Amino acid sequence: MTFSTVILILVAVAVFWFIFAYNRFVRLITRAKEAWSDIEVQMKRRYDLIPNLVSTVKGYATHESTAFENVTKARAMAIGAQNIEEKGKAENMLSGALKSLFAVAEAYPDLKANQNFLELQRELSDTENKIQAARRFYNTNVRDLNIATDTFPSNFVAKTFNFSKMEFFDLGGDGAASEPVKVQF
Repeated sequence: MTFSTVILILVAVAVFWFIFAYNRFVRLITRAKEAWSDIEVQMKRRYDLIPNLVSTVKGYATHESTAFENVTKARAMAIGAQNIEEKGKAENMLSGALKSLFAVAEAYPDLKANQNFLELQRELSDTENKIQAARRFYNTNVRDLNIATDTFPSNFVAKTFNFSKMEFFDLGGDGAASEPVKVQF
């Protein structure tokens, strides 16, 4: 083998690796965006359940207006959040407001026996579980993308094509809001 043949083989290997690395970044970004979309679908489902839940509880606990207002405000903030950090904070607020709403419902035995309330409770619990699963899937994909962005030698491809790290979606944080919404009575 001549020197020029070796150089040509090395260049071809480098080009193929570069193409492979580029395509890997495209896949990682696409998976992370798809995972975020799954989170948004589940959060929309949650947002759609909340007005029905508030209406059902209102029918039994009309003098608990503060709890209803807090849930409504927190829902509006969550819907209006513009980025992942804002969304995480708004979701924490919404979880706390829902906990207070369920605490209000605890004081009304007739409400706890209402079929509509029980069905909404079951659906909300199911949705919370799906949000957590979607969040884990999203964060796994973001982790893989961030590792590829930071590690050698794929970081050269990331810098060349401006692939950047993505933000994790964290619902943890301040005490009560970091616990899952408890909807079982």
